[in-house]
Parts: sequence; C-alpha cells; structure tokens
Amino acid sequence: MSEPGAPAAGDKAPRLQDRVLRGLRWGRLQEPLGFIKVLEWLFAIFAFGSCGSFSGETGATVVCDSKGLTAINIQFGYPFRLYQISFSMPNCENEEVHTLYLVGDFSAPAEFFVTLGVFSFLYSMAALVLYLRFHSLYTENTKLPFTDFCVTVCFAFFWLVAAAAWGKGLSDVKAATRPSTLIAAMATCQVEGVTCAAGTTPAMGLANISVLFGFLNFLLWAGNCWFVLRETPLLRPPEPRDSAAEQGAIDKQ
Repeated sequence: MSEPGAPAAGDKAPRLQDRVLRGLRWGRLQEPLGFIKVLEWLFAIFAFGSCGSFSGETGATVVCDSKGLTAINIQFGYPFRLYQISFSMPNCENEEVHTLYLVGDFSAPAEFFVTLGVFSFLYSMAALVLYLRFHSLYTENTKLPFTDFCVTVCFAFFWLVAAAAWGKGLSDVKAATRPSTLIAAMATCQVEGVTCAAGTTPAMGLANISVLFGFLNFLLWAGNCWFVLRETPLLRPPEPRDSAAEQGAIDKQ
C-alpha cells in the first residue's frame, strides 16, 4: 500500500512549466516596478507592430485628350525604401510609357525604431519573469538592480532618439508620397492639354500611432528609472536585522 499523500504510481511528475507558473508571484504586478514592466512589454509590441506592419497607397490621375483617363496607384510601406518603388507614367503624345521612381530612403529611422521595439519587448519580458519568479535574486544580488537601472536608462534614451528620428522620417515619407509630389514629378503633367489630379491619398493613421507609442515608450522607460533606482543599493533602505538573531546574541552574553 502506498503511503498517504504519496503520488500514485500512474501520476505523472508535474511539468516544468507548471512548476514555473506556480512559482510566479502575481501580486508583484500591483507594485509600480512590476506594473510598469507589463506596460513596457505591451507598448513595445504596439510600437514595432504599428510601424512594421504599415502599408499605404498613393496615386494620381492623368487625363489625355487622345487616351482618356489613366489612373496611377502606388503601394508603399515598411521599410520605406521609396527609391525602389516604381510606377508607370503615361505619355499623351505616343504609346510610350516611362518608368519613374519615388524619391527618398527612410529605412534607417524606421528599422531602428522597429529593432528597438523588438529588443524592448524581449528585455521587458525577461525582466518581468525575473522579477516575478526569481525576486529573491533581484533583492539579494545588488548587481542585478544596478544592471537593470543602467539598461533602463539606455532604453529611455534610445526611445527618445528613435521616436524623434522616426517622427521626422515619417513627415518626409508623407511629403514624398503626397499626390501633389507625384504630379510635380511627372513631365507629362506639364504638357498643355493634359490634366493631372490627385488620386488616392495615403492613410497614415497607423504610422502616426507608431510615433505616438514611441514617445509613450520613452515616458514609460524614463519614469521606470526612478522605481528601478529605488531597488539599487544607492536608495534601498537597509533591511531590518533578524530579531531572532538579536535575541540569540543577547542570550550568549
């Protein structure tokens, strides 16, 4: 007979993920440090997701006396290497079609923004697991809070740079993909008797949201610097001594 409380022979050993989940201290999410790390994790997803998944369309219409109306539609999106996107410009004088390209390369600020968002997502997730599951290491090892503080300061600075750079890059993308810019670049629109008008206007709402989340991430990481700093030996209050140890020392005297 098996002893009371002993697992039955057919019972399986608890899985590793079950043991990890049981060790999580969900109550720490109510503390500022844990709650802000969750927000950092979520806002990083929104930032790189809204920028990396963006796609837009712009266009114009060309009306020739002999050919009628010709619609030009151009698709563009992340990583915003506009100089690689071509479109066909009709020639109202003959059947020849010219190939033109959009102007500008804004991949550097966009890719930096998305890359920073991915790294922020990974780091905040790892830091959150460490804070919830291995909080004793976080409090006993003085190097971990100080390392977390240094990394948090770096992420706050990089988010400010990335959000500002991508905001400027996005304004340049808007200028380069404006229908009026296309019309000004097409020589056929300067010919007498040819009428050019704006076609599809790009919807840049998702890209604007990505810039907004970039600055929100900066505010989150900058604000979290204070709460992480409080966990470092610089501002952490001294732990109270064990009363039992004090009593034992008194008994020995």
